[in-house]
This record gives sequence, structure tokens and C-alpha cells, in this order.
Amino acid sequence: MTLRGSLSHERYCAELLAETDRFRALVRTGDLAAKVPTCPAWTLADLARHVGGAHRWAGVLVATRATGNVEDEDVPLGDGPEGDDAAALDAWLAEGIEHTVRALREAGPEAEVWTWSPVRRARFWARRMTHETAIHRADAALATDAGYALAPEVAADCLEEWLQLCALPEMAARQADADDPLFGPGRSIHLHATDTAPELNAEWVLDLTGDRFVHRRSHEKAAVALRGPLTDLLMVLYRRLPADSDRVEVFGDRALLDLWLERASFE
Repeated sequence: MTLRGSLSHERYCAELLAETDRFRALVRTGDLAAKVPTCPAWTLADLARHVGGAHRWAGVLVATRATGNVEDEDVPLGDGPEGDDAAALDAWLAEGIEHTVRALREAGPEAEVWTWSPVRRARFWARRMTHETAIHRADAALATDAGYALAPEVAADCLEEWLQLCALPEMAARQADADDPLFGPGRSIHLHATDTAPELNAEWVLDLTGDRFVHRRSHEKAAVALRGPLTDLLMVLYRRLPADSDRVEVFGDRALLDLWLERASFE
């Protein structure tokens, strides 16, 4: 598996900074005690600490060219400042992402570094942290009643990355539950973005007809189709938007789509 993205390393670094700036704006102006509806165990302050801690952890991995995982307690200032002061959290987020992006740029995309995926390169972290931040910005937007949008090429790459991650071997056991089979003849899902330029090729087929998940960019008939704006399709796959939302349309075997959404998770 390549887990290679469609954007350049520098574009990921720039998007990571921009996404963090947008996330920080929501933290600065939002109610830090507000519950995050898509992460119900967290407040907005908890979400900010999670995002900032992930940035600093990835930054340490890249900066040190780690050959193995780095424990949370070994990440300097990984827990963030004491208390829930918006200005302090904002400054901590800003400092952490600056260090992380600097480490990514200095390392370059092909520097060897530990990851939890088969791809042991710094480019994995540039892409992963970009999309991690983008999805959690959606969580913050929901917690603060703010608008949310992603550039189409970023949203498409985020969706593609999620499908690539879902094809990793560690996902196989969750997907292949014998009591309620996900795989079998004729079982497929078509994702169709309705708001993008043709050159973006924002259509995917999730092929479940064999004994493992594969996907491809294609316009094909499938057992179930999910249609809607690209960012909304992404939010459905990440379970930030329900599949019965009026922002998307489902045609065909809705139970198959629901089963996929249940199984395609690292939780």
C-alpha cells in the first residue's frame, strides 16, 4: 500500500498551518466548556488539547527521526497549559504547530521516521496531521455553530486517505465480522460528489465483493450510492454527519452503507 497523497509535501505543510489557524480561531472565540457533539466525552477545551498534543507528538517523531513510538509523557508540553484559558491554549497551539511544520519542512517528504502505518516517511505525518486537523476543525465548528468548508482538492485527498487507511490489515478483523457479513457478491458502495470539477475525479467505488476491502476512483453502478457535496460525503464517512442528513442522498441498499460506516472505524 502506498498511502501516498495527491498534494505536495509543501502543500500539506501549508494546509496544516492554515487548518490550525482556522481551528485556533474557533477555540479563541468559542465556549471552552461547550460539549463537542461528535466527540461527546470532550469539551471544546479537551478537543483543543487533543489536537495540540497530536501536533506536538508528530513533531517530535519527525524532528528526532524516531525509529519507534514516542510516549505521550516524552512529548514536551504535550498536555498543554494548566487551566482552560483561551489565550493560553491558543498560544500553545500556535507554538506547537510552528515547531511541527518546521520539522516537516526540514525533514522533507522522504525522511525515514516511525509511523503506525506501513509508510515510514515524514510525508505520512504531513498528510495525516493535515487531515486530522481538518476533521477536528469540523468538530469544533459543530461545537460552536460555525460554518465549515474545505478546499475541494483537500477534501478529496482527505477522503482518499481515509479509504486507504480503511484498507490497512489492522482494519480487516473489524470489517470481516462473520455474524453480519460485510463482504460478498454484489456488495459495493458508490460515492459521488456532486459539486466538483470533472478533473478532480471525485467519485469512488468501495468494492466489497471479495474477501477484503478495495477501492478505486470510478463511476460505476453499485448496491448503494451516496451522493452529495464532497465535504458532506467526507463528513458522512467520518461519521460527523449522519447518512440520513438532508445534505446527502442515499440510493439502494442503505443497510450496507450503515454497516460499512459502523465497521470502517478505528474506535
